Amino acid sequence: MTKKANKMKTSITYAEALSLWDKYVSTPHLRIHMRESEVVMRKLANYFNADAEFWGIAGLLHDLDLDKLGLDYTFHGYTTVEMLREEGYEIPELFDAIIAHTEGVTSAKRKTNFDIILAAAENITGIITAYVLILPDKKIAGVKASSIKKRLKQLRFAASVNREFIYDIEKTGIQLDVFLTLAIEAMTEIADEIDM
Repeated sequence: MTKKANKMKTSITYAEALSLWDKYVSTPHLRIHMRESEVVMRKLANYFNADAEFWGIAGLLHDLDLDKLGLDYTFHGYTTVEMLREEGYEIPELFDAIIAHTEGVTSAKRKTNFDIILAAAENITGIITAYVLILPDKKIAGVKASSIKKRLKQLRFAASVNREFIYDIEKTGIQLDVFLTLAIEAMTEIADEIDM
């Protein structure tokens, strides 16, 4: 083991994660998406009796590399892990989930419930955001899970969102309606940041 490997941090605080988000992410819509993913992950952690801070950090950092990569997704996820390693972190569970959420774009595969949940959480924010954008007042308050569920079935609506990843949330023991409700509630909590 190298000297550097001995000094690698095996945990990360929210303050450290927020600092990295500020350092590497400048695109406004990407910053909002990552914050939305964070709060949805926190809400899901509470549902699953998991570590809300760790899950939130996964949501906040999952797309850390996108400003750096631009439109070339070939190494998406893997580049985030490299960036985090360069910052002195070695957190396998976090790294695996960040890489796994790129399944279909890269050769990565979702393997654990945590992988599945992160991929579902970050994708559902896309559907909800797209739905809010078509509302007359562009406000998330009052959005219903049933409305989002209908939009999920309309494949042309927010077409880039991976619906398979969203539906796969049920493999983790949560019903789709509950997941949608929790995601809306979470995003409503930061409505002052995300309302268009």
